Amino acid sequence: MLAPLTLPRRYLVGFDPRDLPHHFTDVLVIGGGVAGLRAALGVGEQHRVLVVTKDEVRESNSAYAQGGIAGVMDPEDHFEDHIADTLSAGKGLCDPAMVELVVREAPQRIGELIAWGTHFDQVDGQVALTREGGHSHPRIVHALGDATGREVMRAIILHARAQRNVRIWQNSFTIDLLTDGGRCRGALVWDKRRGLSLIWARAVVLATGGAGQLYRETTNPAIATGDGHALAYRAGAELRDMEFMQFHPTVLYIAGSARHLITEALRGEGAYLRDRNGHRFMPDYHPLAELAPRDDVARAITAQMAKTQHPNVYLDLSHLNGPYLRERFPGIDRLCRGFDLDFTRDPIPVRPGAHYMIGGVTIDADGRTTVPGLWAAGEVTSSGLHGANRLASNSLLEGLVHGARAAEDIARLLEADGSYRLEVPPISAPDPRHSDGPLDLADIRDSLRALMWRRVGISRDAEGLAEAAEQVDFWCRYVLGHVFDDPAGWTMQNMLTVARLMIAAATTRQESRGVHLRRDFPNPDPAWQRHIALRSPEIVSKALKSSAGG
Repeated sequence: MLAPLTLPRRYLVGFDPRDLPHHFTDVLVIGGGVAGLRAALGVGEQHRVLVVTKDEVRESNSAYAQGGIAGVMDPEDHFEDHIADTLSAGKGLCDPAMVELVVREAPQRIGELIAWGTHFDQVDGQVALTREGGHSHPRIVHALGDATGREVMRAIILHARAQRNVRIWQNSFTIDLLTDGGRCRGALVWDKRRGLSLIWARAVVLATGGAGQLYRETTNPAIATGDGHALAYRAGAELRDMEFMQFHPTVLYIAGSARHLITEALRGEGAYLRDRNGHRFMPDYHPLAELAPRDDVARAITAQMAKTQHPNVYLDLSHLNGPYLRERFPGIDRLCRGFDLDFTRDPIPVRPGAHYMIGGVTIDADGRTTVPGLWAAGEVTSSGLHGANRLASNSLLEGLVHGARAAEDIARLLEADGSYRLEVPPISAPDPRHSDGPLDLADIRDSLRALMWRRVGISRDAEGLAEAAEQVDFWCRYVLGHVFDDPAGWTMQNMLTVARLMIAAATTRQESRGVHLRRDFPNPDPAWQRHIALRSPEIVSKALKSSAGG
């Protein structure tokens, strides 16, 4: 087993509270995607909320979601079926109670979005429903054809901005969570206008999204660098299931161009996957063919690419209704036309890419982490909903449900628990010794992403993971000890921290399960039907000494 990462210091930068501006709020939400904004909207008008976002509030993984939100909205569908589909996709690692909780809340959360002005696509005056891989029934609500995330975020951002108790700081980088006595008290934040600031809060919600940018091939925007995972680890929170990165089976692959998600809903409408020879290969790998769960489809595509010695496969829609496809998927139509492809006739070149981080900060049903005062919601978490493989369109749903539940839990505590006072404890960090010499961060970042794709990608083995660990450890020794003064450096430190944790977890799990494929352990092993949890060793050591009076 590879040991968790030992950190050179608790805080990335030194700070003295006497030298910095202080800001105060009841609830601090870090992250402006669907989970973060849903949390901000749920704590009640009597509590002040500050939302801090790394980029523009409209720029998040949530906004890039194409497919939709899964929920039982059809009288012929049943909660039990959605639950069963989620458990089946999760390959034995879902928490059944968490799955039931989220699935049963889905109609309520979708209804809230409609009440807040989200315009989902309709048929005959009813919300339109489609089917995606792993689902036994059409239950995916969608908007603008294939731009659900954009429409959901438009509505929820407008609603959040209309609330008098909610403030939003954009383009503000959260460097670290502030902890005192094992409790989260706020965050150290930087932006160009204010410089460094200390934000003190009675409760903190972490909703920073995923980590797809750790991989060369990804559907994620540039902001998805695992910052929240690293923040939580440095603060002493437990992280879980870090070996499980979900790779979306179909990402547009044209050499030299940016990668773009090709929604799973195309396969839900009947698209075929073919190899370079025109062979429809998915029936060779799974009885559900193109509608198999994502891990099975991504694995099959990878195997077929290796078999045909070709860098991609092709999505074929030529047998389907062309005019309907253009109306149903206007975004995909525009995207393909930009590459001189008519997706109703021309096969779309696709291959898998890093898409969704299943592993993350361990939370309970109310979004509580293992650090008092810190809640989390959305992709940054490990809630038990997804298990070893996320079912399509359960991600926006999870963010809505846990964002709402965290907010409700926080509101109860702020009103009933006297220990959740707004305090300013004597927290400071010594100014670290500055490292000599500049670093080529762009080169390190590109090298890390290539290494993760090559050795910690869709398939892994002990030899490749050992190589990855050795190289990442080397980078960590001089990058994590370096003192930076801008987001590019802090982001690189976060990426290396999260990569090292992913490698440790992937090395530990000696089996293949869900999105974690080990070539040297190709089958699931009942002995590994459990979670792998990681915590910062030095933080744990300090906590043990403190509890023992040492």
